[in-house]
Amino acid sequence: MTAVRFTVLAAVALLAVGCDGSGRAGDPSSPVSRTISGPGGSALLSVGTNARRVSVMDGCDLTTFNAAIGPGTCARNGGVHFQEFIAQLTAHQTAGAWHNAPAQTDASLGETLVAHNDGGETHTFTRVADFGGGFIDFLNQLAGTPVPAPECLGLPAAEFMAPGGTDSEVLDTVGDIKYECCIHPWMRTTVHVRGT
Repeated sequence: MTAVRFTVLAAVALLAVGCDGSGRAGDPSSPVSRTISGPGGSALLSVGTNARRVSVMDGCDLTTFNAAIGPGTCARNGGVHFQEFIAQLTAHQTAGAWHNAPAQTDASLGETLVAHNDGGETHTFTRVADFGGGFIDFLNQLAGTPVPAPECLGLPAAEFMAPGGTDSEVLDTVGDIKYECCIHPWMRTTVHVRGT
């Protein structure tokens, strides 16, 4: 468990300090309008009624996650104990309470997509060309995604959503757009964007 704790502590330290990187992933020739806000932020209010919402959820237990990984890892009471979380990942390559809802949705070109962190941990909602692993090798191995999605490497601090935070962008490309959490890479959403 010492290796597990070290790996997760290293990831938490990265989150606390922040990473530098090149910004939002996606087609570099296609600029993305994007807003991120913290708990109680205004992103949901500013996107108007023409928006698709994705709930980013987890079931962390404050006491056991904070004891295993470090203070501030989880900000919700009750839920799945850390050892059970690891057991679920080991058995199924996923932990059911850690998911995006919906996993698939339809949207129109120009519509705003809003991800809201309804969980107790920090997450990302990162646009990727293809689903892959995140930046925490230990979780990648347990999730069966040993190769990180390139967009998950070198994320800027602004990419991380604290509990209650939001991340939004205007959908600017027709076709399937993929998003994943670069911490918990089994948390995925595909948006099927159709033309107007």
